[in-house]
Amino acid sequence: MVEFILRRVLQAILVLFVMTVLVFFGVHVIGNPIDLFVSSECTKACVDAIMANLGLDRPVWEQYLIFLGNLMAGDLGNSFTFGVPAMSLIWERFPATLELATAALVIALVLGLPLSIHAGLYPDSPVSRAIMALSMLGFSVPIFWIGIILILTFSVRLGWFPAIGRGETVDVLGVPVSFLTLDGLHHLALPAITLSLIMLSTVIRLTRAGLREVLTSDYIRFARANGVRETRVIGWHAMKNILIPIVTVLGMEFGSVIAFAVVTESIFSWPGVGKMLIDAISVLDRPLILAYLIFVVTMFVVLNLIVDILYSVLDPRVGRSAR
Repeated sequence: MVEFILRRVLQAILVLFVMTVLVFFGVHVIGNPIDLFVSSECTKACVDAIMANLGLDRPVWEQYLIFLGNLMAGDLGNSFTFGVPAMSLIWERFPATLELATAALVIALVLGLPLSIHAGLYPDSPVSRAIMALSMLGFSVPIFWIGIILILTFSVRLGWFPAIGRGETVDVLGVPVSFLTLDGLHHLALPAITLSLIMLSTVIRLTRAGLREVLTSDYIRFARANGVRETRVIGWHAMKNILIPIVTVLGMEFGSVIAFAVVTESIFSWPGVGKMLIDAISVLDRPLILAYLIFVVTMFVVLNLIVDILYSVLDPRVGRSAR
């Protein structure tokens, strides 16, 4: 187990290093922020001074080495637009995105598991067919369209939920959260439902397929033949053996939801890191874009590492087979 975890940690560090190269040079290919910052009246000497102040007058390879050295020290540079450390801006907005993603994951699990179990146990019933059609719809319909339809239906016509903003928040250990207030839950409902649909569809299809396969296994027949209650057969024996693919996919899906909640946050004006990224791209704020991308890459690598460790806990054969 320890050898397996150490190997995965070393692989994660290597992946992080490679991704810093790709991200840094990829961002520096896109445009020149100086063109947006300086006015038409700025002389060449003025432009040169601004470039020197921002560190853009050095060769790209030298900028990367400086960036890498600062990264090792935990410094991802100052935002060109705000003049403050880029990571401080990300940490300021991240709780809102994490709260939205967590709410979406909870909705997907609370609704997805019961629906998928019903679809797996009674695959030919009309309700099961409707559930599978719903899951296909979740994969097929664009997120932005779903968000707009929810706003038009539940905000504009019915007036049940607010369309934009995060609502009232309270501080928990210095972190503002909205789900602990009624107004915050009111604002959280529509964006969380919108963001949860892809994860909900994934949970339904994965769990249903795994359950249909497991129910034909010998150990399930043996448990039933020995008079084990059906709820225990399904809830313990069957579900335990389909957890690995569900944990894997949901781990990656959760990271994707955090990283790519840009569309949902833009539609609902949710003050998270996704909306901040859109604003940073519009002004070519390189340090802020870089900090966000490095943050996302690190998050995916850590999530992948956690999933690998959970693999070895749920199924010890995984750790032994990796030797």
